[in-house]
Amino acid sequence: MADSSRRQRVADQIQKELAGLIQREMKDPRLGMVTVSAVDVSRDLAYADVYITILGKNDDDERKQTLGILTRGGGFLRSKLARAMKLRIVPALRFRYDESIERGVHLSNLIEEARKKDQGSNSSSGDE
Repeated sequence: MADSSRRQRVADQIQKELAGLIQREMKDPRLGMVTVSAVDVSRDLAYADVYITILGKNDDDERKQTLGILTRGGGFLRSKLARAMKLRIVPALRFRYDESIERGVHLSNLIEEARKKDQGSNSSSGDE
């Protein structure tokens, strides 16, 4: 079993290599600007969950299409990773959409709305 520091080093290396491979090697014109935001490697190093974000329009159809393209190209990317990394076994890649940025923007908007409402109610109560 791999310790957590080794798992983290492997995850960081996979993230770095995949970011470049997706930009340079994936030739599908439907694939937009994809960013590898995080990689989480399983304890036994058999699987790597690759979290991506997509720059641009970013609707459900585009997400599904991008995840489909990456999933279908997973074997190709894994073979390129095997050449670039010095691992006995390269983890199988599972692509996931990273919703943390969208959630952060949504929460930030909610906080801003609440602040505006609070400022509006404070200024109207101070006039009485």
